[in-house]
Amino acid sequence: MALRTPEGAALLDELRSYDPSQELATATRLRRTHPAALVSAALGQARLRQRAVAKFGAEDAYRMFFTPNGVEQATRTSVATHRARRFAEAGGVRSVADLCCGIGGDAIAFARAGIRVLAVDRDPLTAEVARANATALGLADLIEVRCADVTEVDTSAYDAVFVDPARRGGRGRIFDPEAYSPPLSWATGAALRAPRAALKIAPGIPHEAIPERAEAEWISDGGDVKEAVLWFGEGFTAGSYRATVLPAGAALWSAAPLPAPPVGPVGRYLYEPDGAVIRAHLVADVVARCDGRLIDGTIAYVTSDRPYVSPYASGYEITDQLPFHMKKLKALLREREVGVLTVKKRGSAVEPEELRRRMKLRGPNAATVFLTRVAGAPTMLIGHPLAEERSPTGC
Repeated sequence: MALRTPEGAALLDELRSYDPSQELATATRLRRTHPAALVSAALGQARLRQRAVAKFGAEDAYRMFFTPNGVEQATRTSVATHRARRFAEAGGVRSVADLCCGIGGDAIAFARAGIRVLAVDRDPLTAEVARANATALGLADLIEVRCADVTEVDTSAYDAVFVDPARRGGRGRIFDPEAYSPPLSWATGAALRAPRAALKIAPGIPHEAIPERAEAEWISDGGDVKEAVLWFGEGFTAGSYRATVLPAGAALWSAAPLPAPPVGPVGRYLYEPDGAVIRAHLVADVVARCDGRLIDGTIAYVTSDRPYVSPYASGYEITDQLPFHMKKLKALLREREVGVLTVKKRGSAVEPEELRRRMKLRGPNAATVFLTRVAGAPTMLIGHPLAEERSPTGC
């Protein structure tokens, strides 16, 4: 890999803060003193490193190497660290076989948790990038990278197995778990043969597709659901559901499906459960914690008559409840001099950008409008966020 030579490393350091909009001028200047092929490779890698900062942080991203697919599909550091911590806390996990390792994001987190890693990927370039990243981050002694078909690797010598199947094909995302590469059924079989295992899957997986012997966890980071994980073996509870909210590190857990929560009128406060909570079907837990109810039996908005602050839901104080009517909303916002409008919706076909355009907002104030259904009727709820402070365990 030419970029790992002293000349390549110096070129990448020089490009750390380059402006992609000036790429032609930058390339022309660099080609006066460096081979054209090396300049082209360095510019491509510099772009990838800039993209990777969001997932890996600047300190790691500017030392690592990436492929376009690798940046797109890699686990962000916060999530990988959480997963490695769960393995470490399960007890007895000193080694893990990381199957379909990609560029090594999870392998890095395992190694930093003190776990020895066999990282396997069948693509030679991807495996070479994973190896380069282990070296660049000073983890080569803990990470062995192997280019092989994961279905042919003997993992019996390892305390745990982690499988991250490819969930993208030539036409984009793959939603059928049996169309993953390798299929979910194969990954489940590999997991059940190991003392402990984790399978990374798409967060949209139907609950009925989850194996009975798995603990299912949905993970969000910064309010966005990033992935789901199926856990198997010692230290994990088969048939249970978990929602983990990062960076708080808070988790809701249930050993069995929760009963349907009550439905009732809109109270003074409205709560928007975190996406991981919704995916894990644990909204009823939030309802119970805030002494609340749903505003509609099919909508994941929770209402209560008391303030509730926690990592599991964003809270809003509701000032107005109106039947859906564009002109009435426009008049109300004009009267209150709202110039900044946050639009949220569940159960509505209206597009937020279209609504903002039609409101012709002007003024110094801000508001939030929820386009939703209340007891089946199209409704607008207007309010503002509660204080952002969040307890790690909730009320």
